[in-house]
Amino acid sequence: MSWLDTSYRALVAPWWPFLFILLAGWLPTDVWRWLGVLSSGRIDEKSTLIVAARAIATGLVAAVIGRLLLFPGGSLATIPDWIRIAALAGGFCAYLWLGRQTLVAILVAEIILLGVPWAMGLL
Repeated sequence: MSWLDTSYRALVAPWWPFLFILLAGWLPTDVWRWLGVLSSGRIDEKSTLIVAARAIATGLVAAVIGRLLLFPGGSLATIPDWIRIAALAGGFCAYLWLGRQTLVAILVAEIILLGVPWAMGLL
């Protein structure tokens, strides 16, 4: 089996997962990123299409956060609900009160999410 083998047997070749990641993962998303970069200077930030895209993206992020908060998996499921809700509320309050700095809000939420269970002996 040579390195140029494109037969079905080549799927077990050690290089196949890397080629699959390149063709199915990186290339399709990178094309859209470059198209976005090339067209970004010509798009009105207040256009209906961009406002709708921003609203959809924000809604998707909110849905992922809600799912992680209410139906966690893995080790996050071991943390009680009230601590997860407190971490979300604390991070949001920190975001609003400390100058809308996302990194600060994330750090506050992480401190609550990990510090409270650690102080209670849950971790």
